Amino acid sequence: MRRSVRLFREFGHEQDDPARFYTALAEDSADQLSTYVPLDGAVLLDVGGGPGYFRDAFRAAGATYWALDADVGELAGLGGIASGTVVGSGMELPFRTGSVDVCYSSNVLEHVRDPWRMADEMVRVTAPGGTVFISYTLWFGPWGGHETAPWHYLGGRRARRRYAAKHGHEPKNKYGESLFAVTAGAGLRWARAQEQLGVAEVVDLTPRYNPRWSQFLLRVPLVREVVTWNLVIVLRKR
Repeated sequence: MRRSVRLFREFGHEQDDPARFYTALAEDSADQLSTYVPLDGAVLLDVGGGPGYFRDAFRAAGATYWALDADVGELAGLGGIASGTVVGSGMELPFRTGSVDVCYSSNVLEHVRDPWRMADEMVRVTAPGGTVFISYTLWFGPWGGHETAPWHYLGGRRARRRYAAKHGHEPKNKYGESLFAVTAGAGLRWARAQEQLGVAEVVDLTPRYNPRWSQFLLRVPLVREVVTWNLVIVLRKR
């Protein structure tokens, strides 16, 4: 519970102090990922790595870190693009099949038009026995509309128009262009399909920021879409 409270407090600073928020999130992410796979010595690909907060956290944990992002501006957010960074599409990862030990993505799926194609690509580039970790923001959760929340509950395009009218400019995350409605149900179905196809084993399905005891809510349709906030899918490649 203390972890959840701390993360939600930091979450309130995403817009006004992104360095504070993303540093805290990256450190927590490295700790969380370490519970599934040893990071020391692992080759890790971060799909949608952004400006470098996660790079620092994962390298500190001992991983050999590679990042991919489609947005050069986002990558240069800390002043210059770091070594080990690739510019490309998450839906066509420019990496060989089975080339990384860990394929990681944090809060990216909701920003691509074909999220499950990106998820398939993440599984493809992961070596047999390797780990795939995907975390994404649920559309019907309180932060589904990102900075346009809570008006996204009345429709993404309406929320986007309202934000532009109020602030005099478009939101960073534009519904229909760089923000899309992704659900928990879709993620759970995709994860189970990986097992059914014999591609990967489901290691964990859990809310990212909520206390662990709330995991049972993922079994309740509709409710899980609102209260989960962010879904974590962890797979082990076969």
